[in-house]
Amino acid sequence: MLASLAAHSIPGAERTQAGAGIHERLVRTTHGPLAVSVRLSASGVDVTLEGPREAEGEALAAVRTWLDLDADLDDVRAALVGDPDLRPLVLARPGLRVIGTTNAFQTAVTTVLGQQVSLAAGRTFAGRLVASYGTPGPGGLLLFPRPAHLAGTDPGELRAAVGLTAARARTVHAVALAFADRRGAENTTENDAATPPLTRDELLALPGIGPWTVDYLEVRTGNPDAFAPGDLVLRRALGGISAAQAAARSEVWRPFRAYALVHLWTAAAYL
Repeated sequence: MLASLAAHSIPGAERTQAGAGIHERLVRTTHGPLAVSVRLSASGVDVTLEGPREAEGEALAAVRTWLDLDADLDDVRAALVGDPDLRPLVLARPGLRVIGTTNAFQTAVTTVLGQQVSLAAGRTFAGRLVASYGTPGPGGLLLFPRPAHLAGTDPGELRAAVGLTAARARTVHAVALAFADRRGAENTTENDAATPPLTRDELLALPGIGPWTVDYLEVRTGNPDAFAPGDLVLRRALGGISAAQAAARSEVWRPFRAYALVHLWTAAAYL
């Protein structure tokens, strides 16, 4: 999990100290933003918060959702350990969980920024976006911009500031508009976790968003059976099979296909 968090950290908005096992980010709550530091170790998760004391309950709830801490891994292991491809992975990392999100809008935008480019390039784009449109928060980190802020930005300005293609800038702007509309009257509230993610149909209706993006976001937003059959890393981990073959292969992993996916990703990309 730590390796995955490090690989996806947004420069300026998140910090990961791999050697110390620590990841830091900001979480908005109804009482204001908090700096959240999680230390991941074999003995569990230690959380340190910096910000309004009355916001700690919301922040801890967000952390539990983000790190999938309420999942019953006994059920997951029982469903997956009998599979020949997954058995050695599950036995090697029996406590592996599915990383979620503390901000569905941020995750949607950074996923769009990472479409069809390397992970490093996607992080660079996200860092530029935060540097241009983020706001200072506690702990020396920047808050990811709100949907309404990016929705009110001209796509041409967004393209120039972040270094995107015109088409990708239009997609980011469309995502911001959709989330701003979803928040509606809640735009003035702080709690990012209170804004639900867009549905599959809502996402697919936006320009420049295809099945991989929608599948990936379903994994990150709490569906334990979500799966991304078109993902290249996954398909390579399964021996170079096609997306259709990966989808068929995954049927035996229901209702925990997201956990199977994360085990395969971890073994292929983070070890």
